[in-house]
Amino acid sequence: MMRALVALAVAGLSVDAMAHEFITAESAQAYLAAVAESQETIASKEPAAKRARAHLHLGETLDDIRDLLNRDLAAHGRVQGLPSSFLMNELKVRGAELAFSPETNRFLANVQYYRAALMLEPSGPVAAEAAFRLLQGYFYDSFASDPLQPGAQTRAQLAEQISLGEGLLRMHPRHDEREETSFILAIHYVQAARSGRDANEQAAFANKARALAGEFLRSYPQSMRAATLSNLLDSLPAGK
Repeated sequence: MMRALVALAVAGLSVDAMAHEFITAESAQAYLAAVAESQETIASKEPAAKRARAHLHLGETLDDIRDLLNRDLAAHGRVQGLPSSFLMNELKVRGAELAFSPETNRFLANVQYYRAALMLEPSGPVAAEAAFRLLQGYFYDSFASDPLQPGAQTRAQLAEQISLGEGLLRMHPRHDEREETSFILAIHYVQAARSGRDANEQAAFANKARALAGEFLRSYPQSMRAATLSNLLDSLPAGK
């Protein structure tokens, strides 16, 4: 309910206002109310399923804020406006501070809320959405411009993301974000093929990458991601 009110508050902003401020005093208050509602449920003795949904909603709310602040950074190089500063300070006070990367000058996905949701509710619709948000948030924060150069990604982190993507496709084949899930997982396969410990492991992941990419191109031939995926496959060493 509270997320719906936040959406209405943001949607109700005039074009003029959005051109100058991505976050207004009204939307800041709506976001804070949504955060407080989620935190109250998380701290309660409600059933695990309800607390899992609250973790998911908190992560989604912070993602919404993060997206707006990153748009501000992209447009102006810094966060502008008193409402945005007020919101960031209040989130910090309430223990929901947004993670920030000085290297990329971007706010990062706070994926801990999605992990918490999955621990409480490992299956079902909430789990599906939490798994996708975790997969998506980790992936786009893991590199600056080239997904084949994912910063300080460890083997354990890559293995976790591959398991997450495979589980999402297997257990939730009709998920609304199947296209993006397949795209991200295929790139993780390419990463694994390029960094495998031996020729057998590299070949196994290269085969998985090509198979999933082929399925992607057949299922989404008009997707803007198709060309990117084809180019990334070309980076696989010959013969693998």
